[in-house]
Amino acid sequence: MRAKATAMTRTGGIGLPRRLSATFAVYVARALSTRSPQRIRRVLTALKRGARPATLDEARAAHRSVLASSVMVAGDGCLPRSIAVVLLCRARGGWPTWRVGTRLHPFRAHAWVEVGGVPVGEPSGVDHWSPLITIAPPTAGGSRGTASR
Repeated sequence: MRAKATAMTRTGGIGLPRRLSATFAVYVARALSTRSPQRIRRVLTALKRGARPATLDEARAAHRSVLASSVMVAGDGCLPRSIAVVLLCRARGGWPTWRVGTRLHPFRAHAWVEVGGVPVGEPSGVDHWSPLITIAPPTAGGSRGTASR
């Protein structure tokens, strides 16, 4: 999956415990990102159970922590980066919306995280991407969030 770099510079200012949890999330995300889309969807759908919807601030903090812990997921590493962000949010009790989508001209695939329709860490938004897989947070009524396709 290839997209414009979201942040190639490492951000500082996160403490050691936060950096360690982000680094662990990146390692798990990199391993999970080598699996099939069906497997990734099953794992993430199972992990979101019992989570509350993440706030935009929580998702942004998780995104910053992931970028600060590993430059390997910056730039073209959108799949492991987005998985690491949702894993880090889940470790803190929340779940943002995770999406994978495509665009046609030129053909590209991309994975991203959003909260309330607001993309997290995306420089130009995601309006030109057509979502193929969406794993939304569980709803307040206790029913499961959507997992499309």
